[in-house]
Amino acid sequence: MNRLLIVEDETSLTSVLQRGFEAEGMRVDVASRGDEGLRLALEGEYDAIILDIMLPGLNGYRVCAGIRAAGLWTPILMLTAKDGEYDEAEGLDTGADDYLTKPFSYLVLQSRVRALLRRASRGRPERIEVGDLVLETAARRCVRAGREIPLTAREFDLLAVLSRTPGTVVPKSALLEEVWDLPGEGDPNIVEVHISALRRKVDRPFPGKLLHTERGLGYRVLATDTGAAESVRDATSTR
Repeated sequence: MNRLLIVEDETSLTSVLQRGFEAEGMRVDVASRGDEGLRLALEGEYDAIILDIMLPGLNGYRVCAGIRAAGLWTPILMLTAKDGEYDEAEGLDTGADDYLTKPFSYLVLQSRVRALLRRASRGRPERIEVGDLVLETAARRCVRAGREIPLTAREFDLLAVLSRTPGTVVPKSALLEEVWDLPGEGDPNIVEVHISALRRKVDRPFPGKLLHTERGLGYRVLATDTGAAESVRDATSTR
């Protein structure tokens, strides 16, 4: 049975979400304050967390940051009444895996939560190398130039998809389907926000550029500083 934590101060919304997910067979805990939600997240073992941004006590950004600082990488879907790229980026930078802007459809939220649960539970062990970047999918570990880089579950999945076919341009639609499990129905802006977050973590602190945008086409990973033919290697330990 999956365990879900909902941290939301709108009691009517919380009640609807709790009844809905419990009807699906999940065990649901709720908190109406940020400090209470952080305490529950640190004490319990949850499979996913739905976290509002505007909360009494501690806001959602600080709750998310506190969870990640404790070394917990439970998938977090952040809810926001705001609608702007910088708000989304701030949520992702603090460690959220996905976001949803209010008002939203319960069916959309349900789909997003299921996608997070599926992606957290599946995946073959791999070691992927592109230039000085190493991804270990079993441990969900990202290392570049010997330096470990903490990534959210969604960021890791996105980087892994791009890195498995280095040099190949992957369209946003394909990334939405592969990473978000949203074939033909996802917002392409969510891909742009996550790519931006990845660039801040994986590219900017290092001299060589790995993430490349092909305008109108999509994105690709390529170690251009050392040459694609010599620098790219994708080795899998289990196929």
